[in-house]
Amino acid sequence: MSSTIIEVYAIEILDSRGNPTVEVNVTLENGITCRGIAPSGASTGTKEACELRDGDKKRFHGKGVLNAVDFVNNEISNAIVGLDISDDIDAILIELDGTQNKSNLGANAILATSIACWKANAEVAGLPLFEYIGGKNADVIPTPLMNIINGGQHASNELAIQEFMIVPHGFETFAEKLRVGTEIYHTLKFVIKNLGHTTAVGDEGGFAPNFTTSKEALDCIMQAIKDAGYEPKTQVSIALDAAASEFFKSGKYLIDGECFTSEGLIEYYENLVEHYPI
Repeated sequence: MSSTIIEVYAIEILDSRGNPTVEVNVTLENGITCRGIAPSGASTGTKEACELRDGDKKRFHGKGVLNAVDFVNNEISNAIVGLDISDDIDAILIELDGTQNKSNLGANAILATSIACWKANAEVAGLPLFEYIGGKNADVIPTPLMNIINGGQHASNELAIQEFMIVPHGFETFAEKLRVGTEIYHTLKFVIKNLGHTTAVGDEGGFAPNFTTSKEALDCIMQAIKDAGYEPKTQVSIALDAAASEFFKSGKYLIDGECFTSEGLIEYYENLVEHYPI
């Protein structure tokens, strides 16, 4: 049967934080229906694609996505229904939006549609999505970046940096990397507890102790890596998602109780990289 797109529709659903996001369903003439859901972060960098929100304070404190849903159900649906799923849908969506940061239709509307279409393509090909994208000869093993200490918009502590992550790269299989990451995560709980801090978690499941400096968080992670029996840098490294736009105030970056210019912030991070396996 034909792989022509016969229906595209979106609805507003809730993400893991209880905030609205966009779900798109794409149905083909051959009966395949696939779903795509746009991820939604707690913060948005100034250079990120635009996540379209309604701004209506009477619904979800302004975070509703009914406008993005309407764009899928009208403009996007009109543009791609009748096309074959193998057509370059992403290029069509980009041209339809016509902006650099996806602010016309919304990156949430575009991304959810794109995900659904990629899944449908994989279904038509009879392949799992990862194989459809990477090919049968793909040989790159994914490495998880695990967010184990939360700060910024993900926690109510004083840490400016939003995500302190571990990268268990020195292992052969994804299963090993996942195991090592979880072992370090559970070890970290005891390290934090022994320092007298809370082991409550933040928005993304990492611990949210009331640390005041990045050094405190990084020292705890280093200790957890070693206590779990692994070698920092050679087996496990650290990654940061700073979300620096969130602590940019009045022309300066406020972090660890200090104010930095852009050049000063770069020097601050270079100093962290020099002392930790980041």
